[in-house]
Parts: sequence; structure tokens; C-alpha cells
Amino acid sequence: MISLAVPAIYSLTSQFSGATTHARAPSRCACACVRGRQGAEQPLASVEAEQAAAAAAGEAPRFRWDAFGSEPSEPQQEAIRGISPKLPNRCRALMARLVCLPPPDQDGDGDEDDETLGALLAFWVKAMKPKRADWLLVLKELAAMESPLLAQVLEHALLEDSFEANVRDYTKLIHIYGKQKLLQKAKDAFHGMISLGLPCDQVMLTALMDMYSKAGDLTRAKEIFEEIGLLGLPMDKRVYGSMIMAYIRADMLDKAEDMISEMGDQQIVAGKEVYKALLRAYSYKGDSKGAQRVFNAIQFAGIVPDTKLCALLVNAYCLADRINEAMMVTRNMRSAGMTPCDKCIALILGAYEKLNRLEGALAFLTELEENGVVIGQEPSQLLAGWLRRLGVVQEVEQVLKDLAVDRKNTLEVDRKKNNLASVRKIKRRSKSKRSFASYLQHK
Repeated sequence: MISLAVPAIYSLTSQFSGATTHARAPSRCACACVRGRQGAEQPLASVEAEQAAAAAAGEAPRFRWDAFGSEPSEPQQEAIRGISPKLPNRCRALMARLVCLPPPDQDGDGDEDDETLGALLAFWVKAMKPKRADWLLVLKELAAMESPLLAQVLEHALLEDSFEANVRDYTKLIHIYGKQKLLQKAKDAFHGMISLGLPCDQVMLTALMDMYSKAGDLTRAKEIFEEIGLLGLPMDKRVYGSMIMAYIRADMLDKAEDMISEMGDQQIVAGKEVYKALLRAYSYKGDSKGAQRVFNAIQFAGIVPDTKLCALLVNAYCLADRINEAMMVTRNMRSAGMTPCDKCIALILGAYEKLNRLEGALAFLTELEENGVVIGQEPSQLLAGWLRRLGVVQEVEQVLKDLAVDRKNTLEVDRKKNNLASVRKIKRRSKSKRSFASYLQHK
């Protein structure tokens, strides 16, 4: 398998062989590592002076982890300072080198960069004798930094005996390649795993199905789905969910609904993200009947709809010019204790503008105001643009000012009433205290 083969590194590591055979004591090896963050930031001049002194003494120059070949740039130095201090020295030393390598395929041909990375990892394995835990710490740090070298480092690690690769490691690599839509590399990784005699389980096949689904290859995704059943592997909601997502991406929404019904017959409940994807597909198509059908299925599955799901249903009704049903959704949201989001309000206002029904839009906003719903920025800007196009901005501004004054006066009256009630309450309390004190004096 070409993509997973280790590149030729003998020419690049020949300069390191003298150093590794010259000093093998653990203390000398520890000196070559980065201690904390200071070693990674040592100036290049001191490294060159040390190598020159070693050459003058007739010794072979010793490779340094902090010798980057050139002065690290400011972003690279910032990345080095951001390396987790909890990492062991051997892992931190490798990370300090990795962050200074260029990203893969920077110049269109990543062979030279791959050889450099391969040589670096080969020397690290030879010098540090890492265990699987060390590899996992390095991969975790690369994932946290969102490094583009994560896939390449994992690819090299799979071939190292010290990594002790298993099926999950190959699954993770295939998942990474699937997200990047590198299908050929994912296939090579899969065939490499099979050639090593590792078993192919349900999780691996599900990852492959997701990869083909995202790539738009519905036929291959269906073949893998059928293969999972033929192998007698468990058909759980993850397997069904991946196939449903494949149908949704292929715009075969009726097939997706049929598979959800099939899951229900087997007492398997689909995940919320699957329902949301199907509802979104119907919503963007303006299919209000399909959207309402999926929304009912969500509630029947015991999933409590949130504002995002309600907004998708409102969008479906608005695209179908069924404004009354869209308003009914917002009323049901208020009845359920949810406040209609700005997206829902803006969608309904946009539908009113499309039908040129300004009075209905103002009545809708008045209803929201009476129920204590605050109109946000998005619907306010949409309404302002609509009124500006109608040329009635000044009239509406005057009405809004009058409403603001009335609202301010109402709030002032309410505040005075509350203050008066508080004063009366305090007087009643003080009177009861005085009467109790006078009672004690008479006693």
C-alpha cells in the first residue's frame, strides 16, 4: 500500500546515526530533549556554536531537538508556547518539532515534506523508545491544535510496532480522510488494515458508509449497509442513521422516512440529528406537509422540539405561503413556554412582505408585544427595510415614538403604584411593631 508506506529515510537519518551510537546514556538523551519550553526557544546561535565546538574537538555533531534548521517564526514560537505543559518531555520535544514543519501539500507536492516528517518520527522512535501512550498523547495534542499533520502522523504511527495499532486507529484515520474527502487514501488505509489481518467490524463499515455518503456515492453506501446485515453485525441506530443521512443527501426523502418507520418497527429510535436533517430538507424545499409529518414524528419519538426545530417548521410554512399555520406554530411555542426566536419572527415578516400584507404584519407584531415578546434586531431591520421601500418611514417613526411615550408613561404609573404599595406595607409593619412595643410597656 503506497499511501501507508514509510518513505525512504536512510539518507536523511544517516547524519543522526553517529550521534545515536556515540552517546546512548539516558542522561545524555534527556539533555537532548526540550525541558519545558525553554529548550524549544533556545537561540539558533548557541546551537551552531555547540556544533562548531563539537566539530573542533573531533566529535560528530549531535542532533538537537531544538535545532529547527532556521529561526522559528513568531506564529511557530506562539504555537510552541501553546504546547500543553502536562506532556512528557519526549512528547513535548516531538511537538516542538512538528509545529515548525510546513503543512502538507503546501507546494502541491508533499513528497519532500513527507520524507522530512518520516525522518523526524523515525529518529524520535529510535531515540525516545515511545510507548503507545506517548503516541496517543502526541495525536491528542495535534487534534487539540487542529494541526494539518494529524493524518500524516497517525499514518506513520500505524506502521510502528510501538504504537500497537488496532481497528479503532484505522477507523479514526478513515474518518479523518472521509471528512477531507480523500477517498483514495481512505481506501488505501482500509486495504492496509485488511492486509494486516485485522477484523472489519460494524464501526469500521459505518465509517466507510458515512464517507461514501458524504462523497455522494449512494450506491456504494447501500452496498455497505447490506453487507453489514449479511455479516450478521448488529444494526443499531448508528447504522440506520448513516443510511438515512445518505438518502437525505441524495434528496430521496421518502426513502429516508421509510427507513425511520422501519427503525420504529424494530423498536429503534433515530437520533435527534437525523430528524433535524430530514426536517431541514423538507423545510428548504418548502414542503410544509412533509415538514409537519416529520415534526409530529419527532414529538412521537419523545424528543422535545427546541426553537431551531420550530424555526424549520415555520420556514416550511412561510415558503408555502401558509402564514396562518406559521403563526400557529409561534402560538404553540408560547403555550409550551418557549419564546419565538428572531428567526421565526423574521420568516413570518418576510412572508407577509412577499404577499404585501402590511396590516397583517403589524397585527402579528402587536400580538407578540402584548404577550411580552421583545422584537430583536433581525426582524426589526427587515421591517425597517420594508417600510423604507413603501415610503412610510416617517409616519411609522412618529407612531413608534408615540407608542414609546405611552409605554414610558405606563411604566412610570406602574412604578409609582409599586412604590405606594411598598410604602403602605412598610407603614403596616412599623405600626405592628409599635403596638407590640406599647403592649410590652403596659405589661
